[in-house]
Amino acid sequence: MGENEPSAASAAQPDKKMAYHKVNADQRAQGHSPYLDNDELQATALDLEWDMEKELEEPGFDHFRLDSAAQHHLGNSQSPDLDLEPIQASSSPKGRFQRLQEDPDYISHYTRQAPKSNRCSFLRILKLFCTALILFIFGIVIGYYARKKCPSPPTSQEPNNPQIYQEILKEIKAENIQRIYRDLLELPREDDDADLAVEILGQWRSQGLEDVRLVNYSVLLDLPGPASNTVTLPNSGECFYPSGQECSTDPRTLHSQDLLYSYAAYSAKGTLEAELVDVQYGTMEDLIRIQAITNVTKKIALLKLGQSPLLYKLSLLEDAGFGGVLVYTDPCDLPKTADLADKAFMVSLNTGGDPSTPGYASIDGSYRQNRLNLTTLLVQPISALLARKLVSLPEDTAQRDRCAPLQLPAAGKKTISLNIQSVTTYKTISNVIGYLKGAVFPDRYVIIGSHHSSLQGYGGQGWASSTAVITALLQALMPEVRRGWRPDRTLLFCSWGGTALGNVGSYEWAEDLRSVLQRNVVAYISLHNPVTGNSTLRPVASPSLQQLAAESQSFNCVQKTRCPGSNVSSVQIQGDSDYFINHLGVPATQFSYEDIKASENSSFLSEALFPAHATKTEELDPSFSLHETIAKLTGQVTLQIATAPVLPFNALDIALEVQNSLKGDEAGVPQLLAVASRLRDTAELFQSDEMRPANDPQERAPVRVRMLNDVLQGLEKSFLLQQAPPGLYSLPMEHFCVF
Repeated sequence: MGENEPSAASAAQPDKKMAYHKVNADQRAQGHSPYLDNDELQATALDLEWDMEKELEEPGFDHFRLDSAAQHHLGNSQSPDLDLEPIQASSSPKGRFQRLQEDPDYISHYTRQAPKSNRCSFLRILKLFCTALILFIFGIVIGYYARKKCPSPPTSQEPNNPQIYQEILKEIKAENIQRIYRDLLELPREDDDADLAVEILGQWRSQGLEDVRLVNYSVLLDLPGPASNTVTLPNSGECFYPSGQECSTDPRTLHSQDLLYSYAAYSAKGTLEAELVDVQYGTMEDLIRIQAITNVTKKIALLKLGQSPLLYKLSLLEDAGFGGVLVYTDPCDLPKTADLADKAFMVSLNTGGDPSTPGYASIDGSYRQNRLNLTTLLVQPISALLARKLVSLPEDTAQRDRCAPLQLPAAGKKTISLNIQSVTTYKTISNVIGYLKGAVFPDRYVIIGSHHSSLQGYGGQGWASSTAVITALLQALMPEVRRGWRPDRTLLFCSWGGTALGNVGSYEWAEDLRSVLQRNVVAYISLHNPVTGNSTLRPVASPSLQQLAAESQSFNCVQKTRCPGSNVSSVQIQGDSDYFINHLGVPATQFSYEDIKASENSSFLSEALFPAHATKTEELDPSFSLHETIAKLTGQVTLQIATAPVLPFNALDIALEVQNSLKGDEAGVPQLLAVASRLRDTAELFQSDEMRPANDPQERAPVRVRMLNDVLQGLEKSFLLQQAPPGLYSLPMEHFCVF
């Protein structure tokens, strides 16, 4: 027995070893790994046998029994005794594995744990996930502290902030305007102004305005002919140029720019010899008086400029049957500081835009009409000196202390011969359009308009003043824009071409974009000839903007002696704002310095464009302080309209303007006065019930404010007339007094 015990123990030991090697062999068979034949792996397996033998001795090893082997012997042997003879181990580990592989049913009947490779894949995925999570958290931490240490980018500032207004207005300085003005005068001048428009575009871009565009149109222009127009007295044979100078054969005189450009653009051409009839200012009363004493058919009218628009008066003369018109400015109507008695001038008979494309834009493919003349009248501007010679008045008629208006003597008739020639041709005019996009309402536009158009210096130096002021305003705005500030509404900076010949550039651009502008333009701020005198500040505004213009004037006016309180006029604004007011119903305003009017007849004298050397801007404003005031007033109004949550328009002022226009009108019927009274009551109710709550930030609802602004924006559109008389606004409140 003692000898058998060691042998029994040794016999049991191979059974346990064989169980281990069966497991190992099974793993090899499942994985088909070629690396298990490697000698080094086999040596490693032998080293692990001792550990596995200990595990096999544990009670939980029942599942490692060779159940499959026992069942195999039960199925093939007829003896009921189990064959428990252990598998004899080979003398080497390699032999044991080979014997395990020889059992064909071992793998199919052996149940083992999940492969180790699946567990490794799960752990690998878990590691990758944890690593990614740690890196993500680490990146967030780094970004947080880096953001705290780095300087933050400029943040958007509150647009409607008075402090920002002051910062912008403080940057508008007289010396900057003067420098820009002088630089503009040094630029070469061409007839089509294309080179000048390119220079302005470059200046605006250099200030930081990125979105600036050059918009060109090919339009029909009426330019002076090769020789000056003349006025001849057939009885005496005397011949005069429009300035009053006697005709000469000197080539230098014949080609003088002042003489060539003393003409009426788009007038009829030809020669007319007829009796001269003095019609004074050409009002309806003047015409009724003249027609009662003489036949005016095909005669030449001697007409004073002023009181009402020239185009309106010419339409009355044309309807009356006149054949020609001599236009002049009475010295009694001019400011005392103006010395223009011997100066001829030019006027334009163009109602606006390209005459060959009336009502639509001059773009490629547009139909061109043959409209060389816009009137059947032969129209010629003349100087007051020539007018005095024609009426045969002595030179000392205008005395030192008082002025006697020029008037043709009732006795006697005078016949003259009028010769007019000009050339119509197609040329390119250029507009410069710059956009500063709004932050809250980018689809609502506030237009600031200047012009760069003049004909060989005619029209004075107002174009340079206009462009210098708008450029200085842009120069003051852009530093705040670079710091993150933006207006609520989009600002459009426009420099128009073709202004002297009938606001051609502004008309064509507006006709081209009419549907968009009619829906989106909020207001037009005009800078047409900002300084034409130095006596008084003259603000002009549409009725809905009168209150804002008055408040801005009192806020910014430095020299109180030149600021007449809140005296804001609602008469027509001259220049490129015409289409926006007359056809789109856009509220407009303008600030300008003028000389004190000599009489009530001085209105509309600005329609006459005198030579540049006749009125020098630097003589009127040597320090450019007046230009600075105009720029600040314009900037104040622009910022108010562009940034106010509720548009600063006053509906009550519109109702009052209509009511005041009807009072004192003999033709006004009681029904119209009653309607005007009800309009005023409705406007007062609108101001109290709608405007005041909307101006309170605590009660302000964005949707309601948007709807209210749309109503305010369209107030003046409701008063547009489809067909207004030539030269007059389409707003009835502006010309009730004329009828």
